[in-house]
Amino acid sequence: MSPAPLPPHAPLTAYYRDEEDRHRFLRRIFDETAPDYDRIESVLALGSGRWYRRKALERAGLAPGHRVLDVGIGTGLVAREALRVMGGRGQLVGVDPSPGMMGEVALPGVELVAGRAEALPRPDASADFLSMGYALRHISDVAAAFAEFHRVLRPGGRLLVLEITRPASSMGMSFLRTYMRFGVPLVARVVARRADTAQLWRYYWDTIEACIPPETVMAALREAGFTDVSRTVSLGIFSEYTARRP
Repeated sequence: MSPAPLPPHAPLTAYYRDEEDRHRFLRRIFDETAPDYDRIESVLALGSGRWYRRKALERAGLAPGHRVLDVGIGTGLVAREALRVMGGRGQLVGVDPSPGMMGEVALPGVELVAGRAEALPRPDASADFLSMGYALRHISDVAAAFAEFHRVLRPGGRLLVLEITRPASSMGMSFLRTYMRFGVPLVARVVARRADTAQLWRYYWDTIEACIPPETVMAALREAGFTDVSRTVSLGIFSEYTARRP
């Protein structure tokens, strides 16, 4: 029996009308803004740059020789650090629904596959390590995605989901809201080459504010069959969800 659907957040009707329209909106905005993504993300990142991603991957158990599946590879920011950790040993496959984003991936030897987290085009037990970097809020069904993650990982395989989550304190929430809704879009208007880039980062914040809480994410991982489920938080907003397929 399939798990009950678990959307990452309620519909954001300021951007789309229904689920079908949401898919069109996301495809368009990620395709069109892909050339700007890395530059603006470096402004957004705060403490979540290359060093942070690499250390998070190491903490989650990534090692040389692993077969890695990076879901929502985007422009390859997490995959790039995974390759550094792997040291030229192993293989990495990236999955993403956006051709525009994957067109910005410049990582020799990485196989790129069009697909969605809820229906991964990969064989059962084909990965030793699965990563998802800041894409959980953009999928349709968290429960279906986690079931797929469980399916494609081998027994003993490790999972890392990186995400930005709401700060616990009201002061932190106020600062992050101001920064994401006004600061980052303002920078995007100045440095971006695509008109829709500022809208992407406004939408990015709205998904953070509306996202299901960490406790729900962790419960969904356990429901999908994962063990050793844990969450580590950096700077009050950067969450590392880790788990293992038994």
